[in-house]
Amino acid sequence: MNLIQRLFAPRMPLMLGGGSLPVLRRDEGQTLAEYALILALIAVIAVLALIFLGGTITKLFSSVGNSV
Repeated sequence: MNLIQRLFAPRMPLMLGGGSLPVLRRDEGQTLAEYALILALIAVIAVLALIFLGGTITKLFSSVGNSV
């Protein structure tokens, strides 16, 4: 069975009959992928913030630690 037959054979009766099956449309995976991209973006921003502000944060914690 070639690729085109595998892709369209299960859906062919739906295309010809004009009906639709809601089971064939799934949005859960898309939503999960969107959340994963947002989480990855937040992680990149956090790492960049730590790289650029790391020295300042270290000095701040050192001064707070020394004052205690």
